[in-house]
Amino acid sequence: MNIVRAGLLAVGLVLVFAGVAAAAGRGLPRETTARVIVAFKPEAALLRAQALSANAGKDQVAALAQRRADGLAARARVVLSAGRLLGRRAMVLRASGLDSDTLAARLSGHPDLLYAVPDRRRRIAAVPNDPLFSAGPASGKGPMVGQWYARAPDGVTRSAVNALGAWNYVTGSPSLVVAVLDTGVLAGHVDLAGVVLPGHDMVTDLDTANDGNGRDTDASDPGDWITAAEDSKVGGPFQGCGAQDSSWHGTQVAGIIAGAADNGVGMAGIAHGVRILPVRVLGKCGGYDSDIIAGMYWAAGVDQPGLPASLTPARVLNLSLGGDGACSQAYVEAVASIAAPPYNALVVAAAGNSTGHAVGTPANCPGVIGVAGLRHAGSKVGFSDLGPEVGIAAPGGNCINIDAASPCLYPILTTSNSGTRGPVANGWIWTDAYNISVGTSFATPIVAGAAALVLSARPDLSPAEVIALLKRTARSFPSSGADNGADDPTPVAMCHAPNGTGQLQCYCTTGLCGAGMLDIGAAVLEAQRRVAAADSSQQLFDFAERGIYSAYFPAPAPVETQTSAPFSYRYYPGTGVYLGVVVQSDSAYVLDGVYVMGGSFGSAPLYAGQLTDFIVPRPH
Repeated sequence: MNIVRAGLLAVGLVLVFAGVAAAAGRGLPRETTARVIVAFKPEAALLRAQALSANAGKDQVAALAQRRADGLAARARVVLSAGRLLGRRAMVLRASGLDSDTLAARLSGHPDLLYAVPDRRRRIAAVPNDPLFSAGPASGKGPMVGQWYARAPDGVTRSAVNALGAWNYVTGSPSLVVAVLDTGVLAGHVDLAGVVLPGHDMVTDLDTANDGNGRDTDASDPGDWITAAEDSKVGGPFQGCGAQDSSWHGTQVAGIIAGAADNGVGMAGIAHGVRILPVRVLGKCGGYDSDIIAGMYWAAGVDQPGLPASLTPARVLNLSLGGDGACSQAYVEAVASIAAPPYNALVVAAAGNSTGHAVGTPANCPGVIGVAGLRHAGSKVGFSDLGPEVGIAAPGGNCINIDAASPCLYPILTTSNSGTRGPVANGWIWTDAYNISVGTSFATPIVAGAAALVLSARPDLSPAEVIALLKRTARSFPSSGADNGADDPTPVAMCHAPNGTGQLQCYCTTGLCGAGMLDIGAAVLEAQRRVAAADSSQQLFDFAERGIYSAYFPAPAPVETQTSAPFSYRYYPGTGVYLGVVVQSDSAYVLDGVYVMGGSFGSAPLYAGQLTDFIVPRPH
């Protein structure tokens, strides 16, 4: 029996929880009236004392229900009001002055009760009304798949991060600040209105700055274009940098993180609701480590001589930038300083785009979560670098087709400006299938947005805890299903360690592309639960064996908990039954889901509900 494709649950549990919805309501106010569903054991004293007559009328049923509620009030330490009966042994209880989780926790373990679980409100899983979320623009510029990267994964877009699933639980908190250390941000974009905080321009070199001055409080983007003459001028500051129009790179990064949702236009940012702190550290042909490191300190709230203090320090720093070489001590000290209390700031950085070479700085620095880029199919996208320093992988955008006249199929849609040199007033646009955004620069803000959502749910988490949670809930990399296109029948190879030669598309492994494919929905769910599924599963196993379900789960000593990804499970040889909990994210199974198989349940895994449907996890 292979538990990797198995799980379990007793018949009683299946019947009770088969109808429980998986999605929680979003944006709900904190409860002041608790609602809990309880079920009595068949042999419960309260059940026997308050037996229900088969021909009881409405008033008699209500009176009996209230007597049962009164019998539980001492344990609840609050006055209980009876709600409706759910069959002969289950009922709804209400109480004022506390929330449902608290009441359920107080009642759990009552000797007469089989379980006590919150009676939660469920909502339609809302899709934002931003038109580009679901599909491309009517102009036909695409991408017709819209924000494919933010939706739930499917058989085609396997690397999609399921931000939509996370939004059913939490959206970005306005008190959560994400710093974008980049070319500056154009705060006038319609999808960034009211999102961008006052920031700082850290660029000291006047040629690079392109704004006529050095450091100042204007963190907008003047443009980073380079002319052909500047590129070819021997001895000039931009020789060999490459002629280009302005990238509006910082504005694109900011939109992916925090583009406004439900405003009826454009797109929806991964962590919409959070605020962006723009820190300009790049200009024409990039920027210097000294400016970047100064920007990191300032963004996190560390006082910098000669600079005004940041009034809105950031918990997450997005660095969609990098360069070759080992992590210098200057970066090591900066990351360590801002990650420590009282700053507690997490640095998210791009692995780099040098086609499969070693991870660049600062993504290769200790304490940074480096981000590799994936194709829609879940394989490493050709331009992305890789290596053991990568923490996690996320969509970096890819086009599939190679015909220059064809639209790119899977770019990362985001906010931009129509200007080719300086910004055009009211020239806000979104990137599309011809004006594309691809690169680990755009995988990085997807992860930064995920971290911001996790911290919106759990602001008490440290940077290391956020990284561990994102890794723990990541989905496994695929090892099949990708191809190199109709013109290249060569099978997609497994990725190998960087060796000085480039490698294009390849199948990722956890040693080279991070812990797996980012799953924002799973990460937020675990953050809200406050107890790791692996820890909570132990409670379920013990709960099942304490005699309550001993007929299904007899516990000859000892029955050991085992792990076979994605499950934590116990096997009961007396009945041939497996009881398992999904403790790692897996596209085939529900994270935190309870499954049963074997014995009378057959060989197919049977889903029985979420772990929290059965127990109330212990708080930290």
